[in-house]
Amino acid sequence: ADAKKGNIDILIGTHKLLQKGANSVEFRNIGLLIIDEEHRFGVMHKEELKRTYGAVDILSLSATPIPRTLSLSLRGLRDISVLSTPPNERFPVTTYAGPWQGGLVRKAVLNELTRGGQVYFVTNRISRMESQKNMLSASFPDAKIKIAHGQMPERELEATMIDFYDGKIDILLCTTIIESGLDVGRANTIIVDDAQELGLAQMYQLRGRVGRRNESAFAWFFYPADQDLRRETLDRLDAISSFTGLGAGYSLARRDLDIRGAGEVGGIKQHGNSKTGFHLFYRMLEREISALRGGVPEKPDITSEITGSIPNFYIPQDDVRVTLYRRVMKCEQAGSIDEAVSLGAEMADRFGPLPESARCLVDLAAVRAGSAVFGIKTLAVTRRELKAKGDFSGDSGKKLAHELKVKRGWNVIGSSMSGPGGAKGIRDLAEAMASSG
Repeated sequence: ADAKKGNIDILIGTHKLLQKGANSVEFRNIGLLIIDEEHRFGVMHKEELKRTYGAVDILSLSATPIPRTLSLSLRGLRDISVLSTPPNERFPVTTYAGPWQGGLVRKAVLNELTRGGQVYFVTNRISRMESQKNMLSASFPDAKIKIAHGQMPERELEATMIDFYDGKIDILLCTTIIESGLDVGRANTIIVDDAQELGLAQMYQLRGRVGRRNESAFAWFFYPADQDLRRETLDRLDAISSFTGLGAGYSLARRDLDIRGAGEVGGIKQHGNSKTGFHLFYRMLEREISALRGGVPEKPDITSEITGSIPNFYIPQDDVRVTLYRRVMKCEQAGSIDEAVSLGAEMADRFGPLPESARCLVDLAAVRAGSAVFGIKTLAVTRRELKAKGDFSGDSGKKLAHELKVKRGWNVIGSSMSGPGGAKGIRDLAEAMASSG
């Protein structure tokens, strides 16, 4: 009631603020909406907030932005700021990801208990907790072990967490309920069972529960030794064990974007490779603007399994990488091959020879920028082959065809072109366009 009257300046709430009906929250004149832990909100939640509150400024906060949000930021549809400076006296967390090893688990727990610390033992299956507790009790008979999960009575869960804060519990056997909001200085080892079921953001949040004081901390992510994991799962585990430096959240989110895809701009998917992604959205927008101006240009239909990226080992500064990603997108939007080539030369001059992934990113921008000029109607790039169709009867098209015919592995017959797939094919086509321009 006070919020509706305008008597409250700042209102802090949970998903309750999204509730409709008799108990819904209304504001008289809301000016700023801050969404903390943005990765916990789905697209429908965020769109509902926009519909409810109209043209209000929105600030989203997240240690690991979801792929869709990060993609929108990199492409200039949203502003982004990266805070990578850690708190004082904070050290990187030593991280391991691999198959379950009972001896390694016992050694990790013993090391923490010996130095007077506490341990999080995370398993996301409540049905397995008793067996895990029996295993830990047999290995550490003197340790105080308690269970914590969301299905416990509220007062019992509260009492357990208070005891853990006070140091009365040595090992907290829990679910991912602990992934945010906890700051227990003496807890500096976390062991995660069945890590293959978790996303990168969850693993990063769990790792953030330890190492919150000036002590070395350890995070162990295990998966069943006898289970064959999908490539995407292995990539996630490799990422969490590779990006261990302070402020690694942005790098992990960028890797998550590479692994899972950018989702949809005009839909509800927050990840995945979709035909309704950014480029389709931009073509639709451009077509509508051109229609209002009296013409509808025909834009090439370009799909590619290869995307390219700027590795953090090449350019460690997050803000510099974000700026370069935006410049790459501007080259595509402006339809300027020369700008893409110049950007690649500038990057090489400033930071050294481009790694393959960065070179592929720039080459793909040049190809997207120049396809319409050279008469390409459709272009499909897979890891095995590149295929293009169009009208190559014009001067530019003829020059492009001539440049490609002399390259190894390329065939140009009438209105069709085909060549090597992957980064090699994109590179060949970009070079041919630059020479033909």
